[in-house]
Amino acid sequence: MAAPSGWRRDGNLPNELTSFVGRTRLLTILRQRLREHRLVTVTGIGGVGKSRTALRVAHQMRGQFKDGIWFADIARQRDPSLLRHTINSALGIADQSSRSPEETLVEWLNDREVLLVIDACEHVTEACARLFEDLLTRVSGLTILATSRHSLNARGEHTVTVPPLALPGSVPGENVFTNEALMLFAERASAAVPGFELDERNVSSVSELCRRLDGIPLAIELAAVRLRALSVEQMIDLLADRFSLLAGASRTALPRHQTLRAAIGWSHELCEPAERLLWARLSVFAGDFELDAAHYVCAGDNLPHENIVDLISSLVEKSILLSSGTPSGHRYRLIDTLRDYGEEWLKHLNEKERIKERHRDYYLQLALKSEEAWSGARQVYWHVRMRHEHDNVRVALDYCLNTPGEMVAGLKLLSSLWFMWVACGLAREGRLYLEKTLELSPEPCPERCKALWVLSYINSAQGNITGAIEAAEKCSAEAVRIGDSGAVILATKMLGTAAFLQNDLHKASALLGVAIEFHKSGRELNPGLLPSIVELSMVLLMQGDPGEAETLLRDCITVCTQRGELWLRSYAIYALASVSQAMGRPAEAMTNAREALRLKGYFHDVLGVGLAIEVVARQALEANQPELASRLMGGGQAHWRTFGLPQLGSPFFNAEHDRCVKECKELLGEQAHEEAFAAGKKLSLEELIALALGEHGQETADPLLQD
Repeated sequence: MAAPSGWRRDGNLPNELTSFVGRTRLLTILRQRLREHRLVTVTGIGGVGKSRTALRVAHQMRGQFKDGIWFADIARQRDPSLLRHTINSALGIADQSSRSPEETLVEWLNDREVLLVIDACEHVTEACARLFEDLLTRVSGLTILATSRHSLNARGEHTVTVPPLALPGSVPGENVFTNEALMLFAERASAAVPGFELDERNVSSVSELCRRLDGIPLAIELAAVRLRALSVEQMIDLLADRFSLLAGASRTALPRHQTLRAAIGWSHELCEPAERLLWARLSVFAGDFELDAAHYVCAGDNLPHENIVDLISSLVEKSILLSSGTPSGHRYRLIDTLRDYGEEWLKHLNEKERIKERHRDYYLQLALKSEEAWSGARQVYWHVRMRHEHDNVRVALDYCLNTPGEMVAGLKLLSSLWFMWVACGLAREGRLYLEKTLELSPEPCPERCKALWVLSYINSAQGNITGAIEAAEKCSAEAVRIGDSGAVILATKMLGTAAFLQNDLHKASALLGVAIEFHKSGRELNPGLLPSIVELSMVLLMQGDPGEAETLLRDCITVCTQRGELWLRSYAIYALASVSQAMGRPAEAMTNAREALRLKGYFHDVLGVGLAIEVVARQALEANQPELASRLMGGGQAHWRTFGLPQLGSPFFNAEHDRCVKECKELLGEQAHEEAFAAGKKLSLEELIALALGEHGQETADPLLQD
């Protein structure tokens, strides 16, 4: 089974989609600076290749940082308060805890030797500077490579400016055929027009074109693609006209900014009107997007739906759009500089608000569809798909939060994504969005009631029982006021969950029993009701009735299996392992705990992994493997501390953990236990799961990810 990419020890560097040409000396300088300094910022104008250069040097330095190289693109982040959440999410950190995101990130980085590559910091430079200074002060093994259009002005920062490519003829005695600007043009031109070669017949005109483009890589790449329709000489003439127009309108711009803008504007003008309109409308997307999204958001009003595919393909051919395949489907992306240009045109066309609303509508519908399908056979697909859509979900949420009259839609979007916040490791972000939106939308309504019980759910997952109770009680009171009986039942269930975690077993049994009875009438697979079976079974186990607990759990597993549901099934199997353990069936307990872990490997469910690890550790101890048990508990506690309150703050779970630790110390001796425990703390989550499973599996294609 393939583990999620964010869990890999070697990092999460994206693949290089195109070949990297030249920059040999610059790459050497960057590698040297990164060996000498802990904060290096790559600066330069838009389109000069900062991101591409940083990515290339990061790939070259793989293996030099024992815990990997980790990449976060923050190009669309304009809110400094969400900077840390954005980075945590990009690094695959399951943001479950209620602690500050700074503490989560610091704890994740501690005892690791990593390179963080943070791309496109120019929109939040002050926040980046403060964060980087704090991280570098507190984490000794950290090095940061940032990109920005200007310096961050952070303490300890060393900047390396990426210049335009050297122009042909600028170096005395240079062999013009080895000039980097010409090499880049030739590389991209041969990809656009098979058979193109740079030779004695065209080298002079190509040199003149590269000089006209000031050696700016993006401008050269856009020009190279135009060879499909224009000769090099025609491009030179058209660019001359474009430059003269721009010079009259933008005298205050720096020459190279003028050049880039002229090259983009010229490329824009050479597009067909429909292509230009689609370019503008696509600028509303954050990160990448799927074809269906482009259809929904951009079609209509002079862009027929049936033309979108051909127009997308044309923009890919013109290098306006980048195209890549992912496990959840083919996706497209505008380069940031080209997105900014398209956004200007969208505003000029007076379409910005309408297209942003369409964008929000699409992701709201997608969220509702994913919620409806979540508990079915394509659960893993929706987990992967919505993680891919995270940036666009944020843009849709920001639209709701900043547009009058859109708060109810914001509540609906947030609450429908309960599984993204609880099951996919984004609890803190979901909680912050929910709290902010609920504050801005105080009037009772069904959408607010649902948001309140989702907030209660998140608080329980974080171990914040007080917050969970407060949100559930508000939900119940407001649901009674508006006559929403379903929300009353769900609020009751959430209060039962809180009582379970507080060890108030009598109260938990009564409250969870209400949800069970409601569930029996419809046997719905939903975030509130069916999980109550797992929780009630644990209450019964704690009350000394494992037989009744087993009956409930087997029924739950049957329902989940019939529907193809995996996430909740993994919790039921984990609970069944605890029951088997209590009933003296150790082999069955180990089998079930490991099966639960295998299922949880499909999701970034650190909370569930932590619970299952404790059962495996107990069984390892029963099998006279105390060193393995100590190592497993060390790894489990490290991830609990990073991602949430250990053992959910539950007295029952904490007592079980403490008893296991005590027995390990007695069998191993204090020092040997501490050494094994410390060794476990250094394991990545993927390595911890592999240790618990007793296997070292190879990554394979996962059929569950298929459509």
